[in-house]
Amino acid sequence: MKEISFAEIEGVTVGNAQSNEGKTGVTVLCFKDGAKTGVNISGGAPASRETPVLNPTKENIGIHAIVFSGGSAYGLAAADGVMKCLEDNQIGYDTSFALVPLVVQSCIYDLSYGSAMIRPTSDMGYKACQNALSGNNPVNGSIGAGTGATVGKILGMKQAQKSGIGYYAVQVGKLKVGAVVVVNALGDIYSDGKKIAGLMNENRTDFIDSSHELYRISEEKDLLSRTNTTIGAIVTNGNFDKAQLTRIAEQATNAYARCINPVGTLADGDTVYASSCGNLINADVNMIGTLAAEVLAKAIKNAVEYSRIIDGEYLGNINSQKS
Repeated sequence: MKEISFAEIEGVTVGNAQSNEGKTGVTVLCFKDGAKTGVNISGGAPASRETPVLNPTKENIGIHAIVFSGGSAYGLAAADGVMKCLEDNQIGYDTSFALVPLVVQSCIYDLSYGSAMIRPTSDMGYKACQNALSGNNPVNGSIGAGTGATVGKILGMKQAQKSGIGYYAVQVGKLKVGAVVVVNALGDIYSDGKKIAGLMNENRTDFIDSSHELYRISEEKDLLSRTNTTIGAIVTNGNFDKAQLTRIAEQATNAYARCINPVGTLADGDTVYASSCGNLINADVNMIGTLAAEVLAKAIKNAVEYSRIIDGEYLGNINSQKS
């Protein structure tokens, strides 16, 4: 097994667009030739679009884009621009009367970072999709949908830390498996059992434990809010149908449990997609699911490590209204 660039996975290209003023953005995974896709939603507060079409009991056709964005439910407007861009480029499901691009989307809540009044728009979605069609830009850090991502927010934004979007991919023989994830978690982030980001003390001199704080203040009202979501996708050239990809997405979600604590709460909209694209090869679904969790864990680490900023910059960007 060797590490490869996410860009080496055929059949998918990535584009980004963001508002540096608003600290929010959009990332589009574009599948020009379509991609069979499944999804697992483990969090209690998802902001999503068209995910029911990924149900294994629905028609077994491919989708043309996965959209990740900030803006909470407001950010769902970005998919309109993605659909328009795909239509303008003659990409979509042919219904005989028109091409209909099949686009699914998940959003993070980033309104507490940057400006709460600047959200991803249709134009931003169009630009991100256009960038995906004209190039391939899977970049780690505070870019695209990861522009406003933060972690460790159980005691408010003043004790949280910056996060972002991360990628990681590997190749085993001819098989390729990659992960992309926007880490915007209520909880703390761990790598190999060591905390690498999350809740800090009031002076921001050291970490404190989010789970312990959850137990300590569990009787307070509106404790968790609905301001968190980690959204990710597994992309592989393994040949799978929607049911198998749904299973892969479920197994990949194990990475969230390994790397984020607490996770999957009613304050999170945690979601993982799994897509099959490119020159497809046969592979074992159990092996891919196991590998997907490992690759996603590495992507979570990259999302944090490539998004680090100094405390002064972070504190200057948070929305102080409810911090």
